[in-house]
Amino acid sequence: MGWLDLAREQELWEAGYRWVAGLDEVGRGALAGPVVAAAVILPPGCSDLCAILGKVRDSKMLTPHQREALFPLIRATSLGIGIGIASAGFIDRWGIVPAVKQAMWMAVANLPVAPDYLLIDAVRLPEAGIAQESIIKGDSHILSIAAASVVAKVFRDRLMVALDQYHPGYGFAAHKGYGTAAHRTALERLGPCPAQRRSFAPLRRECCSASPGPG
Repeated sequence: MGWLDLAREQELWEAGYRWVAGLDEVGRGALAGPVVAAAVILPPGCSDLCAILGKVRDSKMLTPHQREALFPLIRATSLGIGIGIASAGFIDRWGIVPAVKQAMWMAVANLPVAPDYLLIDAVRLPEAGIAQESIIKGDSHILSIAAASVVAKVFRDRLMVALDQYHPGYGFAAHKGYGTAAHRTALERLGPCPAQRRSFAPLRRECCSASPGPG
């Protein structure tokens, strides 16, 4: 499985930590829909984990079919999974970085057991009050973070498919809210719907250009 392994988790387990949670988020760069974060706690001392989860990768490296196949496996293997969501409205009001942190904080809060250490992909959560470390590209070499990235991606993709039923015509089920040509064409044709992030370009430019001038 390359250099994606349990080395860091193993070090923490040996240091006395038991509930080590990996965290990651998806949807940061989308034009519509929420940011979704997931926290995954893998069982300490399980010698078969790397074999059981040997096909887990950063979610961006997997096909939708592969992610869907891995999702129940991660759920069955983990000691706990937490999901957190920050809506498009929250993103517009507070900004994308606070939204990512909010979703991650909610994911931690929604775990069935309280973690005693956090391994987070590229973000710090000092407000959580839990020992932690931020790891750049952690989803590429930390197994619990990669597992969290898969869970978050599958959850968000399913949510965007559901949003497609509420807001037909935008193609959310296909592009999941990202800025594809089809999505931008739909925006030009239909205008924004409540799922769109109005603080993101191109909608931000449209809102600015539609604002009345001084006087």
